[in-house]
Amino acid sequence: MDICRRTFGAYILAGVASRALALPPRPKLLVLVVLEQIRPDYLDAIWPQLGPRGLRRVVEYGAFFPDCRHLASSYTASTLASLATGAYPAQHGVVADIWFDQSAGQPVRASEEALQATTLTAQVAASGARTYVIALDASEGGLFAGTAAARQFWMDAEGRFQTQGEPPAWLDEYNRRRPLEQLHDAPWLALGAMPGAPPLRTLTFDANRPRDFLDLYKASPFSQTAGFEFLSELMMREALGQGSTFDFVTLIVSSAAALGFETGARSPLMQQMILQFDRQLEYLLDQLDRAPGAGQYNLVLAGGHGAPPVPRPDVRSRMVVNGELLAQGIQQRLVAEGNGRVEKYLYPFLYLNTTGVEDPEAVRRVAGRIALENRAVAAYYTAGGECSVRDEWERRFRNSFHPRRAGDLMLSYQPEYIEDYGEGRGISYGSLYNYDIQTALCLFGPQFRAEVFESPIESVDLAPTLARAIGVERPSSSTGRVLGEAFAGPQNAIR
Repeated sequence: MDICRRTFGAYILAGVASRALALPPRPKLLVLVVLEQIRPDYLDAIWPQLGPRGLRRVVEYGAFFPDCRHLASSYTASTLASLATGAYPAQHGVVADIWFDQSAGQPVRASEEALQATTLTAQVAASGARTYVIALDASEGGLFAGTAAARQFWMDAEGRFQTQGEPPAWLDEYNRRRPLEQLHDAPWLALGAMPGAPPLRTLTFDANRPRDFLDLYKASPFSQTAGFEFLSELMMREALGQGSTFDFVTLIVSSAAALGFETGARSPLMQQMILQFDRQLEYLLDQLDRAPGAGQYNLVLAGGHGAPPVPRPDVRSRMVVNGELLAQGIQQRLVAEGNGRVEKYLYPFLYLNTTGVEDPEAVRRVAGRIALENRAVAAYYTAGGECSVRDEWERRFRNSFHPRRAGDLMLSYQPEYIEDYGEGRGISYGSLYNYDIQTALCLFGPQFRAEVFESPIESVDLAPTLARAIGVERPSSSTGRVLGEAFAGPQNAIR
């Protein structure tokens, strides 16, 4: 039989495509758990204490990437947006938790409305699947969802879960069974503590200062457990993964991040938080094994960002940067030299007023060089693209910089230096250093192979990889790659 070259070529391409596109059958449920803060060294520290059916199980039997890097400013909002969209702040526009809107003359808080890219959740919802996002904070849940088509649940100030639109019939009953008041003055005990052991801390309640209790609660394993318990209730009530459609649910776990603001990365409390997370993950896996059943779901664990250590008391005064004073010093020099003025400084972005200035970029460069004279400042990047360093850091700056929201200049402090928020304790997030940008990723389930991949990957790889696994289009601005090596079967050669 005579076959023309074009037909023969089409057959060859079809064969290659069928092999490249062949994935193991997609389960009907994908559960994504996002830990706002977790560092790879946390797992190393607690590994001997882990049981066999929680974190140890997903790491040993899943595709584990211990070096997943968020190569941009590592704020909670910006990292959540990058995981959700597969893009960096330069594309999705969420450059920090708060930035300055020069046209409005006021700070702007990160929100779903600020996103300039579509999300994985929006792509899945558009395919007709049931999609859910659970978070302690409504704005974080909305930001990650990126669409009103996803059912969102969040916790209010009274510890009750709320949702948009008409609530499901079971929600009121669920909230009544779990009043937050029962945790007033509750002791946080170490996992496995002997009877009578002193608490690690107490969730003290003072009726005159209710906010203090809420802060303690959100930075404790109790709030972490609340998120997992709600996820379990949702899976049971809505029979996730057991119907005729595909279901996608995301749980955003923010308790460790809230604790980190106060204690930094090296606190013993942080280890206890991760050990408690391991216990909750074990319960979740046991429930998933019962329904929809073992091998009938995918579970993905993704970290948002890490954390710096708390500066030692003897060096804290040197390592805590007063941004207002830094900006005033730059302002004085600029005015003295006739080079415009500082309009606003919201770490790490400096906003200048260059009205009437012939060359704004020249002013930015001057401001950057003035900033470098301060011992706390390590590097700068301008809106025109000048960077005071010429290595991997230049890319981290560039990924962080959005032309309309990042102002005129982005500064980086010295390693482990933090922003001063006036409380005399705690740390700040958002730096470009490895302790803030490096986290871990694990993909567990029948579509993924059991292997540890030591080569670094990026946080923006998550969304296109899950889009590939689910079978939907990747988000609009995604710059990440599909982690083809993570998939089970012959297609693991895909890159």
